[in-house]
Amino acid sequence: MADLKAMCCDAGFTRVQTYIASGNVVFESKASSARVKSNLEKRLRDYAGKSVGVFVRTASEMRAILRDNPFPKAPPNHTYAIFLAEPPPRDALKHATGAKDEEMRLGAREIYVHYASGMGRSKLKIPAAKFGTARNMNTVAKLTEMAITL
Repeated sequence: MADLKAMCCDAGFTRVQTYIASGNVVFESKASSARVKSNLEKRLRDYAGKSVGVFVRTASEMRAILRDNPFPKAPPNHTYAIFLAEPPPRDALKHATGAKDEEMRLGAREIYVHYASGMGRSKLKIPAAKFGTARNMNTVAKLTEMAITL
């Protein structure tokens, strides 16, 4: 994560903070979300030698993701937001396979999933989420807190 932090600092982002070793980074930038995404993707491609997807959300978007969680009474460590680059297709959940006791809902640029038995036991496949990245609600809450207090 030190390399990711340095990469963000080199890109001119300020107040850079990382959270857990899964590519979460919070920072300030005057650049548009599209420019931030493009800049980080190029830097990560140069660093890793392959394309790495980047999902950018503002502090207010993170707050909305947390607020709009359709499963607020479910354990936050079993409830995930799958971050996507674009809004999910309206019929995205109809194409999901392997569901057992999972609950799913669409968000703005996310798919929310409550894994009642835990994500590790799930056989759920959501084709629309193939190129997304999932974070549980504990992580979403922490990242939101970090972004708001920058």
